[in-house]
Amino acid sequence: MFEIVSSGGVVMIFLLLLMALAMMIVAERFWSLRNKEIIPNKLANDVIKWAKKKQLDEAHVERLAGNSPLGYLMATAIKQRDRERSDIIEAVEDAGRHVSHQLEKPLHWLQAIAEVAPLLGLLGTVIGMMKVFASIMEFGVGDANQLAGGISQALTTTAAGLIVAIPTVLFYRYFKNRIADQTIVMEQQVMQLIDNLAPAEKS
Repeated sequence: MFEIVSSGGVVMIFLLLLMALAMMIVAERFWSLRNKEIIPNKLANDVIKWAKKKQLDEAHVERLAGNSPLGYLMATAIKQRDRERSDIIEAVEDAGRHVSHQLEKPLHWLQAIAEVAPLLGLLGTVIGMMKVFASIMEFGVGDANQLAGGISQALTTTAAGLIVAIPTVLFYRYFKNRIADQTIVMEQQVMQLIDNLAPAEKS
């Protein structure tokens, strides 16, 4: 294994660093995007009950905002409860864009890794081929051992770049879809709160 890595040259070191970074981001997103962290079970029902009972003091709302992304959106709706329904929805949509941005922020690094890794592999290929041509100019084409190093670097870095990029792209798409699904659920639950909030506050 060490021989394979060393045959890739300096480029291989950068590819290994990108692989390690991608693995850390993937592990962190799996942990952070759990449903119980984003959409806590029964939170929507509890908040609707608080709204109906008018248990919406400022301290309660602030704790709700720090509870989770769903709690933050619900707290935003509650803070706007004295305004028109359209204004409440607009405020929640603005907050929703902020939440989505925060959830997707680490994914930008995954996207960058997926784009850079194949380019690094290509760079390793170019460097390897340059070594091959340099060996041909110096020793001719008869000495296979002189050509093997450059060819090995070219093939190794190309494969390593793809090995890093392909899973990274798959995980990136998976997390994007997961966030989109969670966003839809949050929107539905916040709309339920808005439907129950206005009558409770204006009755």
